[in-house]
Amino acid sequence: ISVTGNGKVTGKPDVAKLTLGVSAEADTVEKARTQAAGSLEAMIKSLKGNGVAEKDIQTQQFSIQPQYDYNEGNQRLRGFQVTNIVAVTLRDINKTSKVVDDVVRAGGNDTQIQGLAFTIDDPEDLKTQAREKAVADARAKAETLAKSAGVSVGDAITISESSYTPIFYDQRGALSKDVAAAEPSTPIQPGELDVTVDVSITWQIK
Repeated sequence: ISVTGNGKVTGKPDVAKLTLGVSAEADTVEKARTQAAGSLEAMIKSLKGNGVAEKDIQTQQFSIQPQYDYNEGNQRLRGFQVTNIVAVTLRDINKTSKVVDDVVRAGGNDTQIQGLAFTIDDPEDLKTQAREKAVADARAKAETLAKSAGVSVGDAITISESSYTPIFYDQRGALSKDVAAAEPSTPIQPGELDVTVDVSITWQIK
């Protein structure tokens, strides 16, 4: 008898993942780079001031691109855009709203917040609970099938597992200093996440 069992356990996220940075445009590369560097430096200082460790800030993207205006088929170089994006891990999830507000203030109008995700740093305990539920679910299904067929469930001869810990994403576009300055503070709700385990088990028939 071969069946698939499912186990699901709900837990609260304990880590926030922020993708943020700056995008600055100026008539020369150097001006754009300097502006972006200053804004991002202020944002990183703000992050560290809120307890974010150096190891939890990692560059994800850096680009310099020319910007053009088009008029009646004619192309004119307007300037250059410098983008610098970092990934930030917040281990004190309760400070997420304050971190977001402070970093937007620090970066001003150059600020970009590209995404916010919540996850569970160590889901192994939840996976163990979900695994037990999945095996019990599979066993119950096998016994129902065996009873219907007039046989009994014997020893398990093959077991395979797949697990899934989802990440909750809150995608956001670019934010400006005006947004950060508004009251109240940015509302952020981490909610809950489901840790799911599926097991496929084959039992002998006796």
